[in-house]
Amino acid sequence: MKEQIQPANGKLGILLPGLGAVATTVIAGVAAVNKGIAQPIGALTQMGNIRLGKRTENRFPLIKDFVPLAPLSNVVFGGWDVYSDNVYEAAINAKVLEPALLNTIKAELEAIKPMKAVFDKSYVKNLDGTHIKSAASKWDLANEVINDIENFKKENGCDRVVIVWCGSTEKYIEPSAVHETIASFEEGLKKNDPAISPSMIYAYAAIKIGVPYANGAPNLTCDIPALIELAKETGTPIGGKDFKTGQTLMKTILAPGLHARALGIRGWFSTNILGNRDGLVLDDPDNFKTKEVSKLSVLEDILQPEINPELYGDLYHKVRINYYPPHGDNKESWDNIDIFGWLGYPMQIKINFLCRDSILAAPIVLDLAIFMDLAKRANMSGIQEWLSFYFKSPQTAPGLRPEHDIFKQLIKLQNTLRHMMGEDLITHLGLDYYQDLVEAL
Repeated sequence: MKEQIQPANGKLGILLPGLGAVATTVIAGVAAVNKGIAQPIGALTQMGNIRLGKRTENRFPLIKDFVPLAPLSNVVFGGWDVYSDNVYEAAINAKVLEPALLNTIKAELEAIKPMKAVFDKSYVKNLDGTHIKSAASKWDLANEVINDIENFKKENGCDRVVIVWCGSTEKYIEPSAVHETIASFEEGLKKNDPAISPSMIYAYAAIKIGVPYANGAPNLTCDIPALIELAKETGTPIGGKDFKTGQTLMKTILAPGLHARALGIRGWFSTNILGNRDGLVLDDPDNFKTKEVSKLSVLEDILQPEINPELYGDLYHKVRINYYPPHGDNKESWDNIDIFGWLGYPMQIKINFLCRDSILAAPIVLDLAIFMDLAKRANMSGIQEWLSFYFKSPQTAPGLRPEHDIFKQLIKLQNTLRHMMGEDLITHLGLDYYQDLVEAL
């Protein structure tokens, strides 16, 4: 497969629908890294190592030195937003990064101005978009997005483009007839079907012209049969859903450990407060339900109560998110976990995670963009399940349950990279070391 990967020559355009707190933090971060005034901490593509061969070989290169990834110096950013602020203005308003840092890269950020966004207030009731596209049909809107992508690519001299959704969580909807086939979806675009959301319009436009698309929100977006089929037809990598940042990150670290030790769980209560635009959007029950479904699925899939009924069959799992403006982007989460051990004796675990939502999400956006570009150059089309490591609710093939255990997800990601480059996969069995010792005696 190594021979099939096209080189990462030229510029990579990273387009982000939603130039809010997360997107501006990514863009500012890459600008700061390229100026040598910061480090891309949290990005596996930049700072992660990968083991190759046996432990005794001591080969642990950086991932970026092992796999042909696009260098940050060749990355160009753009995007769409419902507000007209340039990236510097949006970053100042988001209040994630210190003004002193932003001012050192002010010129680079001011140069990035959003394109008009596709917006439907019925999907995000708590936002009032002013910088939005107007067209007769959703089909026309999709073609406008296609034109935006192609114009951006031409104007910035990009050889390749990827898109990562950084927009708001849309209201909860379930797949319907319009989402079943490419034909039904395109007919729905022309007839302004209300079940086609703005994020689906972006996804359709990207996939139609072969641009990789990763979905950072819990929306259905590209997780519908029509767009999965289109991705295969156009040879386009897709993936989602919902960046795995704060509380869910902790769940996918802790729950596998409890499960591995066969410790029981009676209840897991999770609550959050945050005050950024994401919190405002999630203050609406319809939008919160989309997020809730994404967050609730994690424990069930890790613990599998149907095959561990004595340990997890009566698990009570509750998730709450509360909008609290004073905290801004500094999300705080509390978890109360009621567990039980030997002979059923009860114990408790309490977690208070004072995290920074966009600081945790930014390296995820960067990694997804860089890895999706790699997948495209390696002719890997359709759902990229090996990138589940980055998502709360990983997209999988129909009928296949997602893997939420972050440690298994990392093994899958690393083995995929080894496979790409013709290296041996690592199973961590280790029996050969001891067999060699026996034979040497």
